[in-house]
Amino acid sequence: MSFINYNAKEIHCKIVYYGPSLGGKTTNLQWVYQQTSSPEKSDLFSLPGDVERTLFFDFLPLNVGEIRGFKTRFHLYTVPGQVVYDASRKLILKGLDGVVFVADSQAERMEENLQSMDNLKKNLEQQGYDISDIPLVLQYNKRDLPNALSVADLRSALNKYNSADFEGTASEGKGVFESLRTVSKSIINVLKGGDL
Repeated sequence: MSFINYNAKEIHCKIVYYGPSLGGKTTNLQWVYQQTSSPEKSDLFSLPGDVERTLFFDFLPLNVGEIRGFKTRFHLYTVPGQVVYDASRKLILKGLDGVVFVADSQAERMEENLQSMDNLKKNLEQQGYDISDIPLVLQYNKRDLPNALSVADLRSALNKYNSADFEGTASEGKGVFESLRTVSKSIINVLKGGDL
């Protein structure tokens, strides 16, 4: 649910990075933050938890273009991956416009990936969203590890909604901007189809 600031002529869109604990959500967000040179980006904020933290910042990309005279500002959030933080996950999902699901490609993490995807679907439903209708991108992270499953196996298990998906190694920036650009474009397409 984009927020429109008529005074600043900006549309504020919320992208949430979701996935299992230690799967690469934070690394994605940190990479985007470090590589974004826009003078119109906020500081990177961190809300620490016992083990994980929630990160967020916003920026005004220079190459997205305007929608009916409005600039688009993106707010990027990560959710804590551990199940004990489910209340935090639900809160962070409120008002979202799109999701990047960061899956851990390691074979031994598949069950956690599946649980996290199921949790995302349930949490979205509780807030009135249908996972098949929102802009959703999957990133198969940690492709550089020797125990990474094949993309075909990951896609078969996780990509039930025929979403755009990418291979990633977030620690090296691989797949990070591809995932962000794709979900951003999907959000822009939704906005262009709606009324301001």
